Amino acid sequence: MKKILVFLLLCSLLGMISVTAAQEGMMTSVGEGEGQLSIVSWSGYIERGETDENYDWVTDFEAATGCMVTNKVAATSDEMVALMNEGNFDLVTASGDASLRLVAGGRVQPINVDLIPSWSTVDERLQNAPWHTVDGVHYGVPYQWGSNVLMYNTEVFPEAPESWSVVFEEQMLPDGESNVGRVQAYDGPIYIADAALYLKAHNPELGITDPYALDRDQFNAALDLLRQQRTLVSRYWHDVVVQMDDFVNEGVVASSSWPFQVNLLQSEGHPIASTIPSEGATGWADTTMMHVNAQNPNCAYMWLEHSLNTKLQGDLAAWFGSVPSVPAACEGNELLGEAGCTTNGFDNFEKISFWRTPVANCGDDRGEVCVPYYEWLTSYTAVIGGR
Repeated sequence: MKKILVFLLLCSLLGMISVTAAQEGMMTSVGEGEGQLSIVSWSGYIERGETDENYDWVTDFEAATGCMVTNKVAATSDEMVALMNEGNFDLVTASGDASLRLVAGGRVQPINVDLIPSWSTVDERLQNAPWHTVDGVHYGVPYQWGSNVLMYNTEVFPEAPESWSVVFEEQMLPDGESNVGRVQAYDGPIYIADAALYLKAHNPELGITDPYALDRDQFNAALDLLRQQRTLVSRYWHDVVVQMDDFVNEGVVASSSWPFQVNLLQSEGHPIASTIPSEGATGWADTTMMHVNAQNPNCAYMWLEHSLNTKLQGDLAAWFGSVPSVPAACEGNELLGEAGCTTNGFDNFEKISFWRTPVANCGDDRGEVCVPYYEWLTSYTAVIGGR
């Protein structure tokens, strides 16, 4: 018993030491900008009006701070982690399946929220979210959040599909043709969670409660479903432009997607809509995080504050189809509209299975029996390769 108490005390002390060390590494003041800032982001997250002049939250930042922004678009969380490992970027807009990997790998630094005046305006549901807060230390600033959606062609589906089965199970679609070769799936290991969420609803005997905490039997069942889906899929998408072109020109009629693609295709007059089927959806809550060796930390902190600006938050939500991390942005934004946040899912927070990195510890009474992320990566690569 004494050994156990000593062990627990040591763990507690080590935790306190790690938190103290992290806090000591935080910046304590923001100085003059370095004149430049490099960001890794999801497509559509850093806009300067080049696609649509109405959506520009970079130009005014550059004018106000003198920090000239360059942006590298990443298509997957794995690519974001790889780019941050290279160390040539200041900030990254990381989703939950990347953020804790970046923290654990020592790739990002703790954030001093006292240096961000607008921190208090962040949605309370996000301020201490576990995908950017470790032992009480913040490693980023919430940016946007939302759900993955089922994007579909309204000429093929006069009514919204009620189930994700249209992309997982071979079937005849409402236009009388098969879905074989007409659907897509996301090109990322985290998509295994989408299969698990589907099985949670349709195979309750598997006992899936958390799509990111899968024991071996649950994981294998998800892989079997994905192998079945492999015979239906025309492409595993990760490039939003390519996916949109596939819907317009290549006969794709249904796929997991982001509201961003839906909004763009609708704005161009294409017969596209989206829905969240009965099984629910996975989703993302993205955090702007700073590289541990950021070359432009002052400009980075200036951007972190700018990122919480209500106009930026509202404009970005309108552009991407996401939900602002600052609730005040939901009101009075011309581009978003009065009902924009409701439409984008502001009230669905508790219904979304937010992306996070799977680990061996299930987080429940099963203990260390869940399949860790590296196996998700190797197994999904095999599925895509037809194995």
